[in-house]
Amino acid sequence: MEILIKAAQLLLSLSILVIFHEFGHFITAKLFKTRVEKFYLFFNPWFSLFKFKKGETEYGLGWLPLGGYVKISGMIDESMDKEQMMLPPEPWEFRSKPSWQRLIIMLGGVTVNILLAIAIYIGMLWAWGEQYLPTSEVKYGIVADSVAQEMGLRNGDIILTVDNEQVEDFLKIPGRIILDNAKTIQVVRNGEPVTVTIPAGFLAKLLKHQSPDFISPRMPFVIEGFSKGSVAEEAGLQKGDRIVGINDSVVEYFDQFRALLPAYKSKEINLKVLRGPDSLSYKVMVPETGLIGAYTNPASHFKFSEKEYSFLAAIPAGFARTWRGVGNYLKQLKLLFSPEVKAYESVGGFITIGNIFPSQWDWSAFWGLTAFLSIMLAILNVLPIPALDGGHVMFLLYEIVTGRKPSDKFLEYAQIVGMILLFGLLIFANGNDIIKLFR
Repeated sequence: MEILIKAAQLLLSLSILVIFHEFGHFITAKLFKTRVEKFYLFFNPWFSLFKFKKGETEYGLGWLPLGGYVKISGMIDESMDKEQMMLPPEPWEFRSKPSWQRLIIMLGGVTVNILLAIAIYIGMLWAWGEQYLPTSEVKYGIVADSVAQEMGLRNGDIILTVDNEQVEDFLKIPGRIILDNAKTIQVVRNGEPVTVTIPAGFLAKLLKHQSPDFISPRMPFVIEGFSKGSVAEEAGLQKGDRIVGINDSVVEYFDQFRALLPAYKSKEINLKVLRGPDSLSYKVMVPETGLIGAYTNPASHFKFSEKEYSFLAAIPAGFARTWRGVGNYLKQLKLLFSPEVKAYESVGGFITIGNIFPSQWDWSAFWGLTAFLSIMLAILNVLPIPALDGGHVMFLLYEIVTGRKPSDKFLEYAQIVGMILLFGLLIFANGNDIIKLFR
């Protein structure tokens, strides 16, 4: 069921992004009285799921969910319609328009994607506001996984700054470390200030780790609830109890409890708990699963900061968040082309993108991820690769600067090369996903 929910969110998100992207080309083409022959969501090789014609444009739904397209008259695109290009140019065709109009038409898609991200962020901030965990609230320190410990961090470290700069939102610290290729992390360890120097070349290992949770907030194990059939509840533990020990071992924090418990599978343990001012002890039989069926909640241990926005206040905040998103994604692309980091080994396809959506439908998460993907789609499309919008833009800029238009034959060959590159990238990215499934 989780897979279906993630797939449904991915399909809906991509459909929204494709429709708006292609609408950007469509509306700018119409603005300059350029004929649009087709407007399709998804590709339709051999047949369409449905289609209808209104005016001069055929609208339809394809069966191959790898994107979508608008077919603009007199333009060399993925349709490779050579017959039309052999006929004399007509006034309504793309090739008959001035270069500056053609440039605007080609930039229409990415422009609308950026505007869509801005609109989504404005709506999200207005509707839900902003909530984050201040770094100063992580008063018990961090839980560092094996990779973070190899980097030099320790459980219980209280992070102060990254490269001597404060990060207000704790959950953005991993991103700051990776995207800014941080060199040092300043922490308090056992009451003393310590500077952790990140080993040279460690960024590649963090990227291969592929988890943003290499550090997480440390917290006491205060029971917030029980799962069905909980052995802890059957033994007499209650909500609000704080677990502080297993047998003779002191357990101050949830991560310590989680690390110790698997050693007691199928064994009886003595759980020590605090209930208000009282110290109590309960005998619990740990099942083969190694779980006692009790859980805690970070929201009960930390004070999250919340900020509400009026509609007018949400507008500049939406622009600012989009700008930050563009900057962060450009940093990710920079890592992708770094031979030292080898981030290309972590490139994923539809499975990777689908997995970033939550396993339960959450509209806030859905719209936030859709805005991020809209930014990603805009930036990728403007890359100077033939067959992408950026490839057409590159040739148009050449024409504007030099006054010479590349020949139709050259543009045809460039389109073919670009499509081969894109299909190769598609195969590589989704091949990476398949390989990861068997690792």
